[in-house]
Amino acid sequence: MKESIRTRLESMRAAMHRHQVDACMVPSSDPHLSEYLPARWQGREWLSGFTGSVGTFIVTQDFAGVWTDGRYWTQAEAELAGTGAKLMKISSGASVQYVDWLAETLKPGQMLAVDGAVLGLSIARLLQARGIALRTDLDLLDEVWTDRPGLPDAPVYEHQRPFADKTRAAKLAALRAEMTRQGAAHHIISTLDDIAYLFNLRGSDVNYNPIFLSHALVDQDRAMLFVGAGKIEPGLAGLLAADNVFVEPYEEAAQALATLPAGSTLLLDPRRITFGTRQAVPDSVRIIEAVNPTTFAKSRKTEHEAEHVRATMEQDGAALCEFFSWLEQTLADPKREPLTEYAIGQHLLEARRRRPGFVSLSFGTIAGFNANGAIMHYRAPAQGSAVVEGNGLLLLDSGGQYTGGTTDITRVVPVGVITQEHRRDFTLVLKGMMALSVARFPRGVKSPMLDAIARAPLWAAGIDFGHGTGHGVGYFLNVHEGPQSISPSTPPDAHTAMEPGMITSNEPGIYRPGKWGIRIENLVLNVPAAESEFGEFLGFETLTLCPIDTRCIDKSLLREDEVRWLNDYHATVRQRLSPHVSGDALRWLNERTEAI
Repeated sequence: MKESIRTRLESMRAAMHRHQVDACMVPSSDPHLSEYLPARWQGREWLSGFTGSVGTFIVTQDFAGVWTDGRYWTQAEAELAGTGAKLMKISSGASVQYVDWLAETLKPGQMLAVDGAVLGLSIARLLQARGIALRTDLDLLDEVWTDRPGLPDAPVYEHQRPFADKTRAAKLAALRAEMTRQGAAHHIISTLDDIAYLFNLRGSDVNYNPIFLSHALVDQDRAMLFVGAGKIEPGLAGLLAADNVFVEPYEEAAQALATLPAGSTLLLDPRRITFGTRQAVPDSVRIIEAVNPTTFAKSRKTEHEAEHVRATMEQDGAALCEFFSWLEQTLADPKREPLTEYAIGQHLLEARRRRPGFVSLSFGTIAGFNANGAIMHYRAPAQGSAVVEGNGLLLLDSGGQYTGGTTDITRVVPVGVITQEHRRDFTLVLKGMMALSVARFPRGVKSPMLDAIARAPLWAAGIDFGHGTGHGVGYFLNVHEGPQSISPSTPPDAHTAMEPGMITSNEPGIYRPGKWGIRIENLVLNVPAAESEFGEFLGFETLTLCPIDTRCIDKSLLREDEVRWLNDYHATVRQRLSPHVSGDALRWLNERTEAI
């Protein structure tokens, strides 16, 4: 594989020479700026060998490097070794330090090639502001990636009642009202979860997220949905047409923008659209730049949607009870076959598959034992993954897509004998997670401001972690959803305000490279908490239902109120999950929810 990467880099450099460009940038993105990419746009991975989900690859005639953040450094160092590409460490996934590098490295008159179809508009503007000459009409990957995959062709289907609470017509009406308020006659949407939400449609074009490749152009009377041929069957197309939604070929979105009437107004989100899409808009069209209204709408789950999520959490929690019961019995069996991290992930998948409404995983399961648990986005390989044996901690971060909601949970369990240092770290992480769980805050507070609440118990011990405390979560949509983000790397802009109905992860951690990783994660729902002369206040309802392993706790580090929270949580978990499990799984549930 390393030799193949070196050969591919040679081919790319030859193509750059032919087209007289001095550098080529391959971002981790597609025409929709998706987090998880269809195979056709996994060019950064194909060209560099780095398989992490976040990274920017840059090639010159004498250099190749991947810019990625601390979640992936260990992984990137291993995957890039011997390829001729270098790891370039950045502070966070939101960092654009590679722009500074390009500005310092490229001389006046030198050209950077990057496919405008996948280059984010906001990044393009940063590059241009630094005086970097861009060639965006050239996709060099097409020349060197001779067996490049085509577009996915999986069918699109409806997300139906009772799970789809609001009708397509109602969502379109709300969008149009917001367009009118902002003075826009037209609105272009390219982000796939926004489109899936707006039209009550789902698909399977992207791993883990039930979405489909498309663009949408909405005006005050009709909407055009640009989708690949054959993906929407005639019956569904007829239902869409009844709501004045008309299916058009995927590749004609740019042409539709190019023919907008002179003097018309177009609303677009500069953070959620590519440079190429923006270039298709005529100069005669007035642009209004603002966050997609659907981004706010889909983040605020209705009470009916919240009820479906609660029911989904019961099914997901029951699957986890069955899995953890099996895992503990298997690890305790001295005659068992070697149990690998990858096999553990497969058993967890099978447990979820047995639950009603399950569609797919919501991301690739992270099953990391001891040192591998310290790799924040670790993926156990199918072949050669570590055997779970001896003593230590096993970190499991996993989730599912169900027709009634999206789940994301992290638990850590002991294997064999664990140390006092293990228990101390685990308890500190638990204290951080509980501190945020019970927090109250003014409605509208900027979500990044809550991050320090979860970090405070760790900071007091001189410890920190290199990722955000929480990300928004969709409703049978993307497991990572905005606009809210409880993270120090997220600017506290107005659009990050916390509002009722938002679902967010709560997942502080401690990572000791080469030793172990600990993360405890629940999903929480913003709910009204109080109202006073100082305004409305919100709090969190914990949605996730699964025991937190008390064998890893140092109770001496917990206050009485923290012990009470944990015991109350476990009482709720037992009460909610007991009707859904039996036998060994029920016995495991009862044992792991005993009060401490």
